[in-house]
Amino acid sequence: MEDRVPESQARLGVVSVVIVNYRGAADTITCVQALGHLDWPADRLEVVVVDNDSGDGGSQHIREAVGNAALVIDSPSNSGFTGGCNLGVAHATGEYIAFLNNDARPDPAWVRAAVDVLDRDATIGAVASKVLDWDGRKIDFVDGSLTWFGMGYKREVERPDSPAYDVGRDVLFGTGAAMFVRAELFRSVGGFDERFFMFYEDVDLGWRLNLLGHRVRFVPGSIAFHKHHATMNKFGDFREAYLLERNALLSMVKNYDDETLARVLPAAMALSVRRSIARSDADATVLDLQRSPGGDDAGDVTVPKMSLTGPYAIDYLVDQMPGVWEERARLQKARRRSDRDLMPLFRQAMEPAYALPTYLEAHKHLVEAFGIEEWFNGRRRIVIVTGEPLKAAMAGPAIRAWEMAKALSVEHEVTLVTLSPVAQMTHPKFEVVSAGSRKMHELERWCDVIVFQGLLLEIYPWLKTSTKVIVADVYDPFHLEVLEQLKDQGEVARARAAKDTTHALNEQLSRGDFFLCASDKQRDFWLGQLAGVNRINPLTYDQDETMGSLIAPVSFGVPDDAPVHSRQVIKGVVPGIDVDDKVILWGGGVYNWFDPLTLVRAVSDLHARHPQVRLFFLGMKHPNPDVPDMRMAWETRQLSDALGLTDKVVFFNEAWVAYDDRQNYLLECDLGVSNHLDHVETAFSFRTRILDYLWAGLPVVATGGDSLGQLIETHGLGATVPPGDVVALTHALETYLFDEDAIAAARAAVAELTPSLTWSRSLQPLLDFCRSPSRAADLVDRLGEAQVEARGFLAPKSTLRDDWDKAKLFLSEGGPRYVLTKASGRAKRLVAERRPPKS
Repeated sequence: MEDRVPESQARLGVVSVVIVNYRGAADTITCVQALGHLDWPADRLEVVVVDNDSGDGGSQHIREAVGNAALVIDSPSNSGFTGGCNLGVAHATGEYIAFLNNDARPDPAWVRAAVDVLDRDATIGAVASKVLDWDGRKIDFVDGSLTWFGMGYKREVERPDSPAYDVGRDVLFGTGAAMFVRAELFRSVGGFDERFFMFYEDVDLGWRLNLLGHRVRFVPGSIAFHKHHATMNKFGDFREAYLLERNALLSMVKNYDDETLARVLPAAMALSVRRSIARSDADATVLDLQRSPGGDDAGDVTVPKMSLTGPYAIDYLVDQMPGVWEERARLQKARRRSDRDLMPLFRQAMEPAYALPTYLEAHKHLVEAFGIEEWFNGRRRIVIVTGEPLKAAMAGPAIRAWEMAKALSVEHEVTLVTLSPVAQMTHPKFEVVSAGSRKMHELERWCDVIVFQGLLLEIYPWLKTSTKVIVADVYDPFHLEVLEQLKDQGEVARARAAKDTTHALNEQLSRGDFFLCASDKQRDFWLGQLAGVNRINPLTYDQDETMGSLIAPVSFGVPDDAPVHSRQVIKGVVPGIDVDDKVILWGGGVYNWFDPLTLVRAVSDLHARHPQVRLFFLGMKHPNPDVPDMRMAWETRQLSDALGLTDKVVFFNEAWVAYDDRQNYLLECDLGVSNHLDHVETAFSFRTRILDYLWAGLPVVATGGDSLGQLIETHGLGATVPPGDVVALTHALETYLFDEDAIAAARAAVAELTPSLTWSRSLQPLLDFCRSPSRAADLVDRLGEAQVEARGFLAPKSTLRDDWDKAKLFLSEGGPRYVLTKASGRAKRLVAERRPPKS
């Protein structure tokens, strides 16, 4: 597109309204006159009217009627809406371009509402106005929808207007009848594609802007009114159908990424032919074609004219392919958002668009044959990584990753990865693999989103520069755990481990696009650490002032289905435990930050009064061989032996219980316990074993001070006790083993609360994010920068002199505050323009 106005000469704060006229001078005059009633300074408004070679003297009539209110440009030919608009932009001098149909009129707030949004958010490249009918009663445009075969449509058209349509949202495109674009951006991306002539040129522009990383925002306060002139009555039904067919194919070839285009283009071309034939059934117009090029005696055949629109459109695409393919290559190289990112903006991609029986049948068959509905239904490719072995007996991190994979695989393609050599689990809906370096490279190229926990970024540091969306699950603050865990390893090793784990977590916090934690209290802790690595900054704040789009609590959950007892495992099975005994369950590992010693002493005291009391440790040996045996486990055995309780009152199950078998142990116990020491890890911990107790309907006795302790107290699920208090713990154990009223009340409270703790609920923030994953606003300028080449699609950079001139103009126009506002917008825009592509 010709650029006759250098960017350095653009008038800042000015809106240039471009109107294209073709044999509609009366409407155009009405439109220009209506612009005089805008709630917008006249000296910041420029009106450019392009007459598209109407040949009826209309341009002169417009000049006489509007005088100096508009610059009227005579086009040497009718270049359609696209050429007319581009010609108008070539003569425009404003910072913003507004396109308005000549048979439309603006609401007084039309410009101001749009410019306010553009000034406020530099990531928005274009504004889609709300367009109503001439009387303002019915909808013309409030959102753009796109079929998988490239045809844009307005699904809400002709519906009565209502407050439901007054909500701003990101859209794939705005209507050319009334929309705004940053002038610099419009020129840098090539303007409207003049091959389109008219129809879908606005779809193509919006689609192009979105994939290059510039949002298109529907602004309901920016309103225009449209007469709904039947423009194509001037051209005829055949030409209209032909333009619709060919332009849909053009926009597909240009804008789809490689994978999507390879899937849909053959089906779209076949459907175009079928659509043409189906339309011709109702068309009496025919076209005489000779059966042979020489016009010999083979005779003539009569073919319905409309049936040729599809073949003609495909033939046009073939003819244009060299230039289109070259442009596509440049565009795809500069891409910053994948098709999977944009598909939610299609709204209803599977809409067949035409209610023709034979066509609908073909649409159904092609969609099934090419797997198109599955491709467009929002399925993402998600890799979930854990460092834990994936086998029957799994520790908490592996269980959490497993449950994430189960939940996400309902809507997405999921691969669950362990960095351990052990990947023995299988599931019908997702793949489970053990991955080394080569496999991780393959998975990174394949996926859209990586969800991980642990030390993935330390093991594979190249992932830090990946442009894929990365979700860091920091529910386990392991840099706090090592302070207690490694007390026996010597000061040098302990100090090094603390330093290394803190570094590893800071690297995660510096790179992640989205973070998961275990509780609201833990979220406050991680927000502090995120602030410490400068992730709480103006860009993330402006993206979401609550930081909800950066970090969300995703607690450990319980299965949605109630546990079912399938076999006897403790009572009457373990020697020394009878079927009528009262069994207290320690439901997980024995680590240095826990306090089983106080529990053993309390059970010893309680057993003296109640001989039927038993304490059962569910798993002494961690299922991950890389996790060392802990001092606390040894001390617990020593104390139990010294008190003469081992295998009489206190029982140690050596092997870790299989995940799918744990319910049998839980359901044979009477009370769940969790005791910990009083240190910093406790304050931000989330004792997942307690959730298993609640799933099995058990009352719980635990040390207070953490999130689940507060849950127990708030909901009456049992009792909390001070750390190290043998007397208080003994009393609480006795109450919830022998006080029937207290037991019944606790079990009732557990039954009421547990449905709110299911995995399907706890994982909801992750499910929501993965439906529309996005890069964090402050990372897009720091990753993959060398991979982004403008190739004519990104705006040219300003010089220091340009910036100085702009600053002086802003100061004269609005004072220091206006300068700061513009400078902030410029900074955001620079970040947006440097956003890397997603492969």
